[in-house]
Amino acid sequence: LQEHSEVSGFLLECDSSVQGALQKHLALYRIRRKVTVEPHPELRVWAVLPSSPEACGAASLQERAGAAAILIRDPRTARMGWRLLTQDEGPALVPGGRLGDLWDYHQHRYLQGVPEGVRDLPPGVALPLESNLAFMNGVSFTKGCYIGQELTARTHHMGVIRKRLFPVRFLDPLPTSGITPGATVLTASGQTVGKFRAGQGNVGLALLWSEKIKGPLHIRASEGAQVALAASVPDWWPTVSK
Repeated sequence: LQEHSEVSGFLLECDSSVQGALQKHLALYRIRRKVTVEPHPELRVWAVLPSSPEACGAASLQERAGAAAILIRDPRTARMGWRLLTQDEGPALVPGGRLGDLWDYHQHRYLQGVPEGVRDLPPGVALPLESNLAFMNGVSFTKGCYIGQELTARTHHMGVIRKRLFPVRFLDPLPTSGITPGATVLTASGQTVGKFRAGQGNVGLALLWSEKIKGPLHIRASEGAQVALAASVPDWWPTVSK
């Protein structure tokens, strides 16, 4: 949520496939407040990604919120750069920027281990702490209430989160049908480590037992092929979680 001072409100970015459902959900909890929940299809959302990990902390851009554009740091991690909201062509507002495409964007965030949308975070399945939302300013432990708050807070304060979404890279060629979401990830001995969540090309995310990610891993694809993969721990995660 980003406060937009000019209209005395907030702009909320969401997966376009659930925009209608989210709008109804927010209206349900409006109660008697004089709050309007409405879409703004005229706004385009651009991701301004760093050219390299070393450029993540660079201050070449400055936050701004005006009538023509809103430019803010991506609140999830510095590795995701900036978010630009505008009705105009985004690249023209970023000096020295190179225009990419959605493939580039999703490839970048999967490599960084950043989940997004209902494919990566299926409603009713994904849990906030297992999805690393606490690392990305996605969970508050000082305000509430929300559904699942007690379980989330208790798990956080106990400090034991046995499974997490990890970025994974496939080491073998993928079958023509790809890897099915929910496919079981196994160790060399056949022990279950977790499940593949979603991905693009040879990268993606998998929900895995943290203590078992260091050894050789593989998935038995639907066509019978065994596809090796490797999980990694993003360098932007808090040290205590690694």
